[in-house]
Amino acid sequence: MLPSPPVKIAGTNILVTGASSGIGAELAPQLAEAGATVGIVARRADRLEQVLERCRAHAPESRMWPADLGDLERAEQVALEAWDAFGHLDCLVNNAAIPKRTPLTRLTPADVAYVMDVDFTSPVRMGMAVLPRMLKRGSGEIVNVSSLGGRLGIAHEAAYCAAKFALCGWTEVMAIDLHGTGVAAKLVLPGPIETEIWDLPDNDPALYDGPFVPAAECAAAVVRAIEGDGFEYYAPPEMPGGLGSQHDIVVGKTQNPDAFLSMVAEMAKATEPGG
Repeated sequence: MLPSPPVKIAGTNILVTGASSGIGAELAPQLAEAGATVGIVARRADRLEQVLERCRAHAPESRMWPADLGDLERAEQVALEAWDAFGHLDCLVNNAAIPKRTPLTRLTPADVAYVMDVDFTSPVRMGMAVLPRMLKRGSGEIVNVSSLGGRLGIAHEAAYCAAKFALCGWTEVMAIDLHGTGVAAKLVLPGPIETEIWDLPDNDPALYDGPFVPAAECAAAVVRAIEGDGFEYYAPPEMPGGLGSQHDIVVGKTQNPDAFLSMVAEMAKATEPGG
């Protein structure tokens, strides 16, 4: 394990993307309650305002940036605007993501490109925008929120898994290349979390239908990751409903990928009409 200089949340400035709902909407107020001044980013200004109100109850200087992070130039601008507004950022949490549950045979190149922009390229570019400033300060942390779907293939989610697998690989090499600089890279892997990502339009029904982990519980695991000294964190470590350790599930897949792929393919086939 590469030792990472931990960020102690009290007194820090932290930018959280994807903060209008789900994990981000629970994470930002938890960080504020722990003593951070929080910047929040998402597309829906009305939802962001509600989250900002919760943050300001603990951290009055917290701010919001409504933005579509699929606009990559705007994503970079937001990261730098937040840095300038707060004087610096101690931590960037790249949490924003969109699903795309569509069988491979129906995906279009445009589908794949947009998911990759939001779920992979946007966090990469936001991190790269603030990295030189963090390196100059000799401290900082970039936390990339991937997914269990960044370690396991999920039926009908090729574009989403491609982006999340890419984010895992990028973050691993970040940790290697930044070792000893004072700037840490961390990877968070949520499992099945109770958010609206399961019910958004233009997505097929998910193969997995529960149980789910409350978003607030996942957010608490992200808080622990920010202050931890390791690299990779499952959020939370255990699957809901006694289904076992997320880490063990990933290790099992790695040890026998043929068995895993066959099992998931059969499960997907069984859910199809006439399956």
